[in-house]
Amino acid sequence: MEFRQETLRIGGERIARERVIEVMNPYTNACIGTVPKASVEDVRRAIAIAKAYRARLSRYERYRILTKAAEIVVAQTEDIANLITAESGLCKKDSRYEAGRVRDVLLFSAQAALDDDGQIFSCDITPHGRERRVYTQRDPLLGVIAAITPFNHPMNQVAHKVAPSIATNNRIVLKPSEKTPLSALLFADILYAAGLPPEMFQVVTGDPAEIADALLTDPAIELVTFTGGVAIGKAIAAKIGYRRAVLELGGNDPLIVMEDADLERATDLAVAGSYKNSGQRCTAVKRIIVHESIADRFVELLVDKSRRWRYGDPMDETMDMGTLIDEAAARQCEARVNEAVAQGARLLYGNERRGALYSPTVLDQVRPEMTVVREETFGPVSPVIRFKTLDEAIAIVNGTAFGLSAGLCTNRLDVITRCVNELNVGNVNVWEVPGYRLELTPFGGIKDSGLGYKEGVLEAMKSFTHVKTYSLPWPTA
Repeated sequence: MEFRQETLRIGGERIARERVIEVMNPYTNACIGTVPKASVEDVRRAIAIAKAYRARLSRYERYRILTKAAEIVVAQTEDIANLITAESGLCKKDSRYEAGRVRDVLLFSAQAALDDDGQIFSCDITPHGRERRVYTQRDPLLGVIAAITPFNHPMNQVAHKVAPSIATNNRIVLKPSEKTPLSALLFADILYAAGLPPEMFQVVTGDPAEIADALLTDPAIELVTFTGGVAIGKAIAAKIGYRRAVLELGGNDPLIVMEDADLERATDLAVAGSYKNSGQRCTAVKRIIVHESIADRFVELLVDKSRRWRYGDPMDETMDMGTLIDEAAARQCEARVNEAVAQGARLLYGNERRGALYSPTVLDQVRPEMTVVREETFGPVSPVIRFKTLDEAIAIVNGTAFGLSAGLCTNRLDVITRCVNELNVGNVNVWEVPGYRLELTPFGGIKDSGLGYKEGVLEAMKSFTHVKTYSLPWPTA
C-alpha cells in the first residue's frame, strides 16, 4: 500500500515540490508515501489567498457541502480506515470507528450551519428601557484560522477544526502532524469533491521547526486552534501575541471505582479506556483509582481481560490494538513502567515491546507520585492506585497538573454529586470512560489540559465567530 502526494494544494492550484517528507508505517517501518515539504513562502502564500477570499456560501450551501462530504466518507470508509491504519499504526477497528466519527462531525456541523444563531432582546424591560429590540448575529472572523493537529486521530482531529470553520463561512489553513499527514490531505480532497471552494480550506505539510512560526505569527492569522502536547501548546500561547487561541492539550484521566461498583462492568470500562486507540488519546484512562476493599478482585479481572486484548499487525481484522505512533513512543511507555516497578509498583501483565508495538500493560500498587501517573503516559498502560476514602480519591485526581476528564463507577448519588462538584476537570462521566462525548457536545479541560473555548462542533463554531449586535425601533403593542 503506497500513497503519494507530492504537490501542494494552495488555493485551487497544485504546485509540485521536490522537497518531501516520508510517511512511515509504524508496524512495518516501510515508507508508505510522501508529502510536500512546504516552505515559509508556501505558508505565507496560502494565508494570503485565504485572507483575500470572502466566503459567500449560504447556510444551505454550507449544509450541502458538509452533508455531501459525509456521504463520501461513508462510501469511502474502508479506504479511509486503510489509510489511517497505514500511517498511524492504529488497528482497523479503531480506524473504521474514526471514519464514523468524521461522518458525525460533518453531519453535526451541517445541521448547525442551518440553525439561526442569533438572539433577540426586548428593551422595554426596565424603567430606563426604550421601545426597541436588540438582535445578535454571529459573523465569521475577519482574519484567517490557523489549525495544527496531532497524530493520534489523523482525520477526526482535522474534521473537528475544519467542519465548524466551513459551517461558519471561515477560511482555515491547516498543518497536520508530519507523522500522519495523508489522512488530512484525503479529507481535503473529500471536501473539494463535495464542492468546497479550495480557498476556504488549505493544507500545508512540512517540518514544524521550519514553518510553524510563519503559521502562528502572520498578521492575517486571527485565531490559532491547536490540539497536542502541553509544552508545545504553552510555547504557542507565548508566541502568538494578541490573537485568539483554542488550545486542547494533554490529559491524565482517572477512572474512579468505588466499593459498590459492578466490577465486571468497571473492568470492561478500564480495559477499553486504557487500550482503545493504543492508549493514544488525551482522554484515555491513564489512572485507575480503586477502593481498597475491592481492589484485589478488580485487579484479577483487569489482568484477565488485558490478556484477552489482542494486539499485533494493525491490518489484521482480528486485532483489538495496533502499534503506537513510533518506536520512541513505545520506548517511553516501557521506560516509565520500568521506573515504576523499580519504585515499588507490581507489574502484573505486559510491558513487552517490539519496535513501535507495545503490549497492554497492568501495574498494581502504583503511588500518585510515580511518573507513570503523575505525567501523561501516552500508551496502553493500566496503572492501579488504591484508596481508602472518597476524600483521598478526589485529592489523587486533583493532584496532577491536568484537568481534562474523569470516569466514575458508582451508583451512589452522594458520591456522584461530590465528584461532579469537586473534581477539577472539564468532563465527568458516570459509568463511562472519561472521554465519552458526542462530536456535538462541549469538550475540553482546565489547568494544563486546555485554554480557551472548548472543542465540539457547537463550541468550535462559537470560537470561530464574532458576536455582532444591532438594534431597531420596536413599538410596544
